[in-house]
Amino acid sequence: MSKVQAYFKESYDELVHKTSWPTWTELQKTAVLVAVASIVIALIIFAMDKIISEALKAFYGLF
Repeated sequence: MSKVQAYFKESYDELVHKTSWPTWTELQKTAVLVAVASIVIALIIFAMDKIISEALKAFYGLF
């Protein structure tokens, strides 16, 4: 058996027998968590952008 064949056989064995896959419920929970965290971070960045934009408008309005 060549090294490449042995590598693929070992990789397949590890993927099928040694990996713990999440359940459907765990997958759904983590997907919701990622979506909520993404929205929260996007809103924080949006707020920071608006605040900095308004501050720069006020600053440039002085000149």
